Amino acid sequence: MNESITLKELRPGCRAVVSGMSSSGSMRRRLMDIGLTENTTVECVGRSAAGDPSAYLIRGAVIAIRSEDSEKITVRIRR
Repeated sequence: MNESITLKELRPGCRAVVSGMSSSGSMRRRLMDIGLTENTTVECVGRSAAGDPSAYLIRGAVIAIRSEDSEKITVRIRR
């Protein structure tokens, strides 16, 4: 079964697959430019000491994404 959550809710060490994005404008373009598109596997590799931003492994690169942006990305966890 696949559970849908936001990327912000993904815990460190967990993997998921991008299922949608509600970002718009230049932020949507930036996220797509770094490879964050539908069906991309994403792994949360950690959070900063203050909890924001979080680091994600996306297509072989570690990218920091702020909470306000990661909550607009929907992912599916495979269980």
